[in-house]
Amino acid sequence: MGVTVTVMKRGIFVWASVGLITLAISAPVAGCSAAAGSSAQATPSLPSTDPATSSSTTVSPSHSQSPSRPPTTGTQPTTTGTQPVAKSGGDLVLVAAGDIASCSSSGDEATADLLSGIAGTVATLGDNAYVNGSASEYADCYAPSWGRYKARTRPAVGNHDYLTPAASGYFGYFGAAAGIPGKGYYSYNLGSWHVIVINSNCGEVGGCEAGSAQEKWLRGELTRSSKRCTLAYWHHPLFSSGAEHGNHTAMRPIFQALYDYGAEVVLSGHEHNYERFAPQTPGGALDPGRGVREFVVGTGGKNHYAFAGVQPNSEVRSTGTFGVLKLTLQKNGYDWRFVPQAGKTFTDSGSGTCH
Repeated sequence: MGVTVTVMKRGIFVWASVGLITLAISAPVAGCSAAAGSSAQATPSLPSTDPATSSSTTVSPSHSQSPSRPPTTGTQPTTTGTQPVAKSGGDLVLVAAGDIASCSSSGDEATADLLSGIAGTVATLGDNAYVNGSASEYADCYAPSWGRYKARTRPAVGNHDYLTPAASGYFGYFGAAAGIPGKGYYSYNLGSWHVIVINSNCGEVGGCEAGSAQEKWLRGELTRSSKRCTLAYWHHPLFSSGAEHGNHTAMRPIFQALYDYGAEVVLSGHEHNYERFAPQTPGGALDPGRGVREFVVGTGGKNHYAFAGVQPNSEVRSTGTFGVLKLTLQKNGYDWRFVPQAGKTFTDSGSGTCH
């Protein structure tokens, strides 16, 4: 049996229909503070480590097998609550998108409906509540849609969140799940994967260059990790064929650290489109053996951006479709699938192995 939800976002009723039971949720038109609804998924743990303590073009997916490294062992992270629902065989799911909620758009309701059918941890890739990431925008615009899954969300912060001083709306809404206010970078574990969340608003955290506090923290995290596989996410992509922003070269030292330690995947938003790259070096050279695969998933619901000149190693590009990226994290690899909003047909899927 499914659920039909009616949500009023600033006086506009938005219907999400999935089945036979109907729930009506009305938020006040002004200053509403819609409580985050509970989903059928279990609650992810809070950060296991933090900086204080430690259009459409489609190309067939290509993947080259990478050399395996011996599995490592280590203690499981300290958790509060239960782990996200696992697939049979112990695989875990991470589902992600950025550039999400606006009271002037219904796109975030469309992608929030997708989350209701996908078990696992929700990763926001920044710019979660438009326009300014204020407390009222999180309450009025984000909470009625993606906020229904707040209990299993591990966020990253975007540049629009910092239009409210110190991103106080973002840190106030997500609380401990967002890491330490003023830093916003943290890590957690999902099965055999070490997941690292970076703050790509470099000017707000003392820089992203080699030797910066965040870059040194990242290298320490990578050194200490006993996990076989590594995934990182942040807002501004190092590589992008987007016409609005393009490459964000300030993230190259962070990408370099991940490459040096054999990370597998990086997720970003910022460009409001979808793009997948082949595994590559921080300098943009194709590297099937040990390169990092980047996905740009700025498709959370705000609006759409066009593409400009195609960057090297770009394998798939799509604009005009809201959706989420579902990553199934396995012991020695991962599967990906772009899940489009209802009524759209673009998708992208494939698999990769851990280095």
